[in-house]
Amino acid sequence: MDAFKDRLSQRARDTSRPALAHQSLGRPLTDAETALSQALMAIMGERVHDFAEVAKELAARGVTAPISGRTDWDLALLTDELSALNKDLDAAYAEAGYGA
Repeated sequence: MDAFKDRLSQRARDTSRPALAHQSLGRPLTDAETALSQALMAIMGERVHDFAEVAKELAARGVTAPISGRTDWDLALLTDELSALNKDLDAAYAEAGYGA
């Protein structure tokens, strides 16, 4: 039993957000995934929220797409990469549960 994770789960339930009660990664992020997440946080922190504009910013910053290895971001690539990453992380979580 992990008291810390149990407390996080309880806090999520207490805030009426039960979907967050078991949110976790089933595997560590790769370096490319971490770089993408940091770039997305920085871009959205600059109040760029339109995904087509986010893609342009990723391209301008030379961020490498974790799945395809491309740097020529557009809306289609952003959609494909995020979908593939989400599917992979969901599968890892289904297999390993709390893991990362």
